[in-house]
Amino acid sequence: MKKTALAYAVGLSTLSAGLVTSTATRAEFFEDSKASLQMRNFYMGRDYRQDDSGRQPAVPGSGRMSEWAQGFILRYESGFTEGPVGFGVDAIGTLGIKLDSGRGSSGTGLLLRDAETKRAQDSYGDLHAAAKIRYSKTTLRLGSYDKRLPMLQGNDSRLLPTVFQGTMVHSQEIAGLDLDAGRISRVNARDSQDYEALSVTSGNRRNIKVSGGNESTEFNIAQSAYRWNDQLSTTLALGELQGLYRQTMLNALHTLPLGDKRSLVTDIRYARSTDDGNSNVDNNAFGIMSTYKIGFHAVGLGYQAMTGETGFAYLGGTDPFLLNFVQVNDFANKDEKSWQVRYDYNFAGIGLPGLTFMTRYLSGDNVDLGASRSEGREWERDIDIAYFVQDGPLKNVSLRWRNAATRSNFANSTDENRLILSYSLPIW
Repeated sequence: MKKTALAYAVGLSTLSAGLVTSTATRAEFFEDSKASLQMRNFYMGRDYRQDDSGRQPAVPGSGRMSEWAQGFILRYESGFTEGPVGFGVDAIGTLGIKLDSGRGSSGTGLLLRDAETKRAQDSYGDLHAAAKIRYSKTTLRLGSYDKRLPMLQGNDSRLLPTVFQGTMVHSQEIAGLDLDAGRISRVNARDSQDYEALSVTSGNRRNIKVSGGNESTEFNIAQSAYRWNDQLSTTLALGELQGLYRQTMLNALHTLPLGDKRSLVTDIRYARSTDDGNSNVDNNAFGIMSTYKIGFHAVGLGYQAMTGETGFAYLGGTDPFLLNFVQVNDFANKDEKSWQVRYDYNFAGIGLPGLTFMTRYLSGDNVDLGASRSEGREWERDIDIAYFVQDGPLKNVSLRWRNAATRSNFANSTDENRLILSYSLPIW
């Protein structure tokens, strides 16, 4: 266990011991607490399909990544002590165990790799803890943080989730209005057991360049989300990765009821990103997705455009808040224009509740590859089939198959499969 996690655990244990001295306090603190254990059995295989352009697979000397692992995520959330100001403790324990991986096939992001040998370690994990203080409908958290906000969506698409460290405030004092603000100082990535410095994602053809090192110790965020009515909600978010970039983000989500189990859902997103001294970040990202729902079917059509001197900037270890961020790609390169068509079906419509299907196709072009090359093009096709057991002794068990194929004239072309068996067990 790292010293930071140990320090949090010892400090919070001492705090909680002092807080639960009275019978009334214990009732609130423990009776409102909850704990759960999520188990993930995860296989991931990725094959590289290179053409004659001279591009190389992400793992030199290998055209394939393949790993199989077992993950455990234990979550505990206490209640609050009684009184005008309530105190509580949250904790997350994670453990990943290697079942199969080789030196030439590691690197999927499922497991922690040794920096020297590049082999996946047999196991890895961590303990994350946070103290929380509540007054009225406002809660202050000090320590670990893994809630998802548009600018701070920790990646949870592999074995273990991304967890941040910092101070965050969440307030619901006004009906329909959610306010979030705070400062994140470190990140524990999905395939790591150490908190590390923050950075800006700069890969692919984003044209994002940094000077003085791609590291920062401070990400400041403020967000306001308001639900106007049952049909419309809007979000305004401001963020700053100190020394690297600043960002303003707007989102509007509208549902138009059309009667007889039909509706039209429109999701509009816009973000303006600029440099903060040590980078060249300059991007406008616009996206719109409209989804027509009828009964158990849904058909969506989306468009996304990047303009400016760079592609989209976002915090390393997070998922970008982009409509065309999908299983493999985010279609967020410099000058890229992309569109998406998607279809979903819920098999409850034919008497098979818990079984769902999704497929989508995305195509991007106009990527700036420099004066010496023609424009970049890429596409991705995804298939997602999932089954969630609805009742009986296997309730909360789910099985999901995710398949993706990507092709590009400037980056890796891949075929990918993910098979995930998950079980969520409420402890109390």
